Amino acid sequence: MHRTLRAGFAAAALTLIPVADAAAASYGSRTLRSGTSGADVETLQRYLDRVGYDTTADGEFGPATARSVRRFETAEQRRADGTATRYEQRLVRTRADESEVDEPTGDEGYLDSSGLAVAPATAPEEVKAIIAAGNEIATKPYKYGGGHGRFRDSGYDCSGSISYALHGAGLLDTPLDSTGFTRWGVRGKGEWVTVYGNAGHAYMTVAGLRFDTSARKRSGNRWSETTRSARGYRVRHPEGL
Repeated sequence: MHRTLRAGFAAAALTLIPVADAAAASYGSRTLRSGTSGADVETLQRYLDRVGYDTTADGEFGPATARSVRRFETAEQRRADGTATRYEQRLVRTRADESEVDEPTGDEGYLDSSGLAVAPATAPEEVKAIIAAGNEIATKPYKYGGGHGRFRDSGYDCSGSISYALHGAGLLDTPLDSTGFTRWGVRGKGEWVTVYGNAGHAYMTVAGLRFDTSARKRSGNRWSETTRSARGYRVRHPEGL
């Protein structure tokens, strides 16, 4: 009788294990590649999205996920074959968990009730113009390659978004890709504006606010008041800002 009760309690306890814990336990236990599916694939997709590689977390490792993996591998200077090894899965998780606070030296802006950015009154006119331009496309959809053939587009990717905002302030004449931003402007963090770029992604902080396509995926808006890791990025800023 007692053995039966203990067995019943054990079975009940097993049913209480959260699905997320089971997924976390399996994550990184096998190589993930095109055609694989499961909770560990979905976890990988969520981590990729958190570090800025727009990925739909559907648990299916398709062409879009493979492209995000290749972009991550390129940024980490690894063989870009679109196959997520167990090591690379752990590396993506590490990058997602990292948080390096980027404190601006200028005054900080804020987000209004609609999620759009509001520049501080003390900001230079160029900063206000960047924010105004960023607001124009803040809710536009993500579009791979968007904003590169022309500034006005139906959607924008990461570097296309930044190019549009900087162009609005007269700081950029031609759209740049994320690698182009690793050589743009002046090295280091700016007082008001800082651009972070690598081979796979780019984002920007303006008056303490982050302008990033990964933020749009979670909130519907490219602006965010949260920071993200700058590890693996070249840090640049427009001269004088």
